[in-house]
Amino acid sequence: MEPRKRRSFTREYKAEMVALWKRSGKSIGVISKEMGLTETSLRAWVKQAEIDAGKGPPGAMTTEERQENTRLRRELKQMTMERDFLRKAAAFFARGGK
Repeated sequence: MEPRKRRSFTREYKAEMVALWKRSGKSIGVISKEMGLTETSLRAWVKQAEIDAGKGPPGAMTTEERQENTRLRRELKQMTMERDFLRKAAAFFARGGK
């Protein structure tokens, strides 16, 4: 059996599905089946929407905070690689370039 391909959804689509769930009064399981989604995905989108609206548990990260965290981690990784390269170059030239 071939593994299922990972699908990606836009922020707008996720918000639309959360709004549909809220309006319909149906369970997350029913909505997810009707829309061809996994229940886990829709449940996660609902949870994240509540966090973004300020109704989540204390300390939960909003979508914007998650994006900023990802950007900063990427930037830190790049800076660390550049620093390590410069250290090696400085050591190389300190030895006389041989």
